[in-house]
Amino acid sequence: MFNTPVTAMKLKIAALLLVTICFCHIGYGQVTSDTLFATQLKPVGRFSFQGQQLELVSSAVHFGFSFKGTGCSVYASITDANGHNYLQYELDGVYQKRIRINGNSTDPVIITAPGAGTHKIWIYKATEAHTGPIMISKIVASKVRPLSIPKGPLIEFIGNSITCGAAADASEVACGTGVYHDQHNAYMAYGPRVARVLHANFMLSSVSGIGIYRTWNLDGPSMPQVYENLDFHLENPRPWDFKLFTPKVVSIALGTNDLSTGDGKTPRKPFDPDTFIDSYVKFVKLVKSKYPQARIVLLSSPMVSGWAHDTLEKCLTSVKQKIDVAYPADRAVKTFFFKQMNGRGCGGHPSVEDHAIMAEALIPTFKELLQ
Repeated sequence: MFNTPVTAMKLKIAALLLVTICFCHIGYGQVTSDTLFATQLKPVGRFSFQGQQLELVSSAVHFGFSFKGTGCSVYASITDANGHNYLQYELDGVYQKRIRINGNSTDPVIITAPGAGTHKIWIYKATEAHTGPIMISKIVASKVRPLSIPKGPLIEFIGNSITCGAAADASEVACGTGVYHDQHNAYMAYGPRVARVLHANFMLSSVSGIGIYRTWNLDGPSMPQVYENLDFHLENPRPWDFKLFTPKVVSIALGTNDLSTGDGKTPRKPFDPDTFIDSYVKFVKLVKSKYPQARIVLLSSPMVSGWAHDTLEKCLTSVKQKIDVAYPADRAVKTFFFKQMNGRGCGGHPSVEDHAIMAEALIPTFKELLQ
């Protein structure tokens, strides 16, 4: 009964249809769901590969990829199940927005594009190293491919909360609400702005509250103590591989927190110019040991005024002179002194708009240094 010609023909047709459907389904999946794994990405900034995941550590550490179609899925997570962090991104050369990553979510970040053509995405960590890492596992999209690091010189910006872009952006979370990193916007900080105008690559080595020999309210840790550690922590230090990047210019903007009067709770000695200068000279020598050919520029602070403003400029001038004498064959250290500004960000920090003003003032100096 089951071997009649008609029955056999029906079975052959059914089998052919099943194979066709399966083939089409597999083909569709291959076209629309290519996967780019984190280990294939080419990040700029402080990062680490943890197994198959990319750990984004420092402010504005970034990576790029291209895809075809109207959207892509970025699989990002954080280690604190009860916390949150922020990415931000640029689509086809235009900055878009910040993206909140919640610790209790396993859903991918969906980024949409206006058209079905090929698009380029650059994703940045909006927050600093002490906020905690953001882990990237993969990106799923049609014809997704990693982008190489753009050709051009690299600038490393060393500094404190100002360099981080901390407390700069209250457009989503008002000042005085949320947690400290809710107003971070590293992409819009002065350093990345300067680099983008000059078609340079950049990395930020910055920590809120840090100084050259003390923090804003404690005796340490200072930047010289943590600079060689991947995440700028003293506890459980992981060394940073300085051979990964070779900056042409290193910008150092420290001193605001050394000159701070503290929190009014922790005992604090008066600012010591000699200790500051000695610590700064030793730190510049450390930087030069990592990057012997890099130009060095020392920046003052737009957030100090009066006696502190004048003292910082005098100290930086002294540091420059001592380094120039110690390295007579090297090109001279450069200094740049900001005009004082009343920061419009949270807690008197520069706002996003203030960072634009700072960058505009800095561009001629950095253009000269990059030549």
